[in-house]
Amino acid sequence: MEFTFGIITGGGNELYITEIINSIYSLNIPKYEIIVVGSCNLQLPNLRVFNFDESIKSRAWISKKKNLITHHANFENIVYTHDYIKFDSNFYTGWLEYGDKFNACMNKIYQINGERFRDWLLWLPGCAEIYLPELKQTRGCLLPYTCTEFSKIMYFSGSYFVAKKKIMKEIPLNEDLCWGQGEDVEWSFRYRDKYVFDINPLSSVTLLKNKPVYYGEISSTELQALERSYSQKKVTQTYDDLYRELISL
Repeated sequence: MEFTFGIITGGGNELYITEIINSIYSLNIPKYEIIVVGSCNLQLPNLRVFNFDESIKSRAWISKKKNLITHHANFENIVYTHDYIKFDSNFYTGWLEYGDKFNACMNKIYQINGERFRDWLLWLPGCAEIYLPELKQTRGCLLPYTCTEFSKIMYFSGSYFVAKKKIMKEIPLNEDLCWGQGEDVEWSFRYRDKYVFDINPLSSVTLLKNKPVYYGEISSTELQALERSYSQKKVTQTYDDLYRELISL
């Protein structure tokens, strides 16, 4: 498999980007390229840097940066990642075993401490409304990797995902949206209307800094309620409706 590794950055993060690139080098992939979109002063093998004027928008214009990765990519399999995620030693071998029959695919994402980050995620209206974060209460949105039937009510976090160039040309990021404006959710809604999300549980990446997860793993009871409501084609219900389903189990 051939990969374009597309890294977006806001600048001034050469230390992390160097670590990310070194993790790619260590994979010994026969054919790949690395693209960085954003201010970056590195000159390394297989690396192309496309500087970006951060003053164009008041917020980070990450949708534009990701679309530029698509435009400049030479390979069909494109990794879209922010500048704080490195590639684990199983990344390439896992993808070789999993194969390339996908349109948009996720693999495992870990926090520094080994806990799951925002990878295989349920998304219903209300998922983003985190209750009492000071009490560390979270929504149970992280699905088991074996659950592959809920694509129509899922989304891919913009922090990291893998997709085909042809798909990203067909369904680009909405450049009217910037960081913090749900550009990943909006893209996921358009994508899942036409295609299914896939999960490769054989490969993983790891964050280089702590980030809030917001979402907990879905409990077996919650999953049972989800499966029942989904089988009844209640795919537009809210997350709170899911909890009301629990009462009747």
